[in-house]
Amino acid sequence: MTQLPFVITFWYSLHTWDFLKPGSFQWGGFTNYVESFRDQFFRAAVLHTLIITTVTVVVSIALGTGLAVLLDRKFIGRSIVRTLLITPFLIMPVAASLIWRHEFLDANYGFLNWLLHFVGIHNVAFTTRYPLFSVVFVLVWQWTPFMMLIILAGLQSQTADVLEAAEVDGASSRHVFRYLTLPHLRPYLELCILLGSIYLLQNFDTVDQLVGGAPGARNVPYFIYQRSIGGGWKFGEASAFGVVVVVATVILATFALRVLLRLLRDA
Repeated sequence: MTQLPFVITFWYSLHTWDFLKPGSFQWGGFTNYVESFRDQFFRAAVLHTLIITTVTVVVSIALGTGLAVLLDRKFIGRSIVRTLLITPFLIMPVAASLIWRHEFLDANYGFLNWLLHFVGIHNVAFTTRYPLFSVVFVLVWQWTPFMMLIILAGLQSQTADVLEAAEVDGASSRHVFRYLTLPHLRPYLELCILLGSIYLLQNFDTVDQLVGGAPGARNVPYFIYQRSIGGGWKFGEASAFGVVVVVATVILATFALRVLLRLLRDA
């Protein structure tokens, strides 16, 4: 189910195959891999992928930590608030992208442009003028609840006796969080970083449906799609790009599994 398609893809990557040119399926060795690192568009796609992944993970973890700290306290309606905060992560990525593109970010009738109208800013085409920002913004909105859930689980696993002893000794809330809570959350934060990075490296729906694969936000998965069935039809090159992405994802997945196993063992 998984290894056979990968082996076939690797076999295709060793050939110079242009689907629109009959007889072009010829042995090329590692030529496609060499050309992949020389391709300026592929390098730009790699850069966009790193920016999208890094910024989304960092911002969503920061926001998720803040929300988790608030939800770790008892207040009326906490269950309702927690359910509402989780909702963005439960929406299908395609549906979320279309909602944000047409209902919020549209230059003519989007909700954000309606708000900007009151401060004298009119008709900002977010998805065309700022495609990378738009993609990161929507992904942060969607992934913050995921980070919040993991960090909230870490907060609720913290021993209450240690926190009470720190309060008795006169430690402030800031010092308790910095010297006790934050070290305790380290494995949970590592898990957030690794799992978020693995999934965001493969993001395609948001780039496709939100900004239509704009050059300023084109990531590696969308680039591979364009080089293959998206109109390029160069399956040899696209296969090489795909193999590179798979290898990078497997490396991240290996670290993620180690962190997860360590977390479960410590629990």
